[in-house]
Amino acid sequence: MSGLARELLPARQAFMDALLADGLPGPREEAWKYTPLRALERRAFAAADAVPPAIDASVLAGIPAPRLVFVNGRHVPAHSDLAGLPDGVVLEPLSRTLAEGEPRDFNFILRRYDQRSEAFARANAALADEGVVLRVDAGVQVDAPVHLVFVSTQQAGDRAWHLRHFVDVRNEARLDIVEHQLGVADHGHLANEVLQLHLGQHGVVRHARIQSDAARATRFARTDAVLAREARYQRFDLELGAALGRNELNVRLEGDGARLTANGVLLGDGRRHVDTRLGIEHIARDTACELVWRGIADGRSRVVFHGGIGIRAGADGTDASLSNKNLLLSADAEIDTQPVLVIDADEVKAAHGATVGQLDPTALFYLRSRGIPDAQARRLLTVAFCREPLLSLEDDGLRRFLLDRLDAALAASLGTDPAVDGAQA
Repeated sequence: MSGLARELLPARQAFMDALLADGLPGPREEAWKYTPLRALERRAFAAADAVPPAIDASVLAGIPAPRLVFVNGRHVPAHSDLAGLPDGVVLEPLSRTLAEGEPRDFNFILRRYDQRSEAFARANAALADEGVVLRVDAGVQVDAPVHLVFVSTQQAGDRAWHLRHFVDVRNEARLDIVEHQLGVADHGHLANEVLQLHLGQHGVVRHARIQSDAARATRFARTDAVLAREARYQRFDLELGAALGRNELNVRLEGDGARLTANGVLLGDGRRHVDTRLGIEHIARDTACELVWRGIADGRSRVVFHGGIGIRAGADGTDASLSNKNLLLSADAEIDTQPVLVIDADEVKAAHGATVGQLDPTALFYLRSRGIPDAQARRLLTVAFCREPLLSLEDDGLRRFLLDRLDAALAASLGTDPAVDGAQA
């Protein structure tokens, strides 16, 4: 163990003590009201092995460099490729930072989590020994997207791993990130990840996250982002896999004129439980957020969405909007949506709306009247509904990349042919 890692031990023990004292949050915790954890409490997970299982290189097909690859929570240099990174960019596994870095390099791990509802963040702070450290110097423009790839695959018994990521983009820098959370073969592992993002003045980050873990997997993901003056953060999430998936996105707009776009698609089918929670805080003047989320629930799945927007006193000039529309495709499925808007400032523009419904019968009739069979008409409307949040993405290549993955997931869920129905939608 390195000296830096030893210095973290007292703080890590404090996090673990708090977690053990409070336990996992129960249904009376408002933040976990719709996502009970009783079944998870009864399970046992072993730590992931130091040497991860091998994966076929084809798993990474279509994911170019620069990329950093992890398998079952462990960095795999053989599959990683840092080619194409410009000067002024550091991309390395957290384990290297802990082994070779300075004390200031791991300050982000010491962030406190005081609420019982933050149990998994506490567990991450106590146990994470791997992850991604990505730093971009001021003024650096990173042309090629940086791909962060997290593969989970079969291993004897159910395993758990905790990854901690830190992304620091300095003033007037630009970066595109694509996060891949992939499941290979059948497994029931648990992945718990926390990402902290600091975005400097006039910095620009486009961040796409694709969660397509295995059907029995459990995955908790949390992002805490802080935006400085005139910063721009564009976020796109596709929740397409895992038996239990919870995604928390917390963004603080601390600088005047900061802008956030956060769009996503939640796909529930089978018995999946999909939980997404947004916490957006407007703190400075003339900030803006635009949130567009779409959810579908089929089979016996449950989709949960909480969209929280807070506008602090003094955050005059804020422009905030939230749209969450959901399709209920099965009588046995359930959708719970909670739009929340708290305003403590004057001279703001804010709107939020949420709907849960079925496919539009008028639109169905229109397609049927033109000779399209009922099943295909329903597929076309569902695909078009889910694609809407991605259409605002300006980069053609990244938009096509995300649409392809969304279409493939919908094909598996709905029985559509993405090459036909997706193209027509």
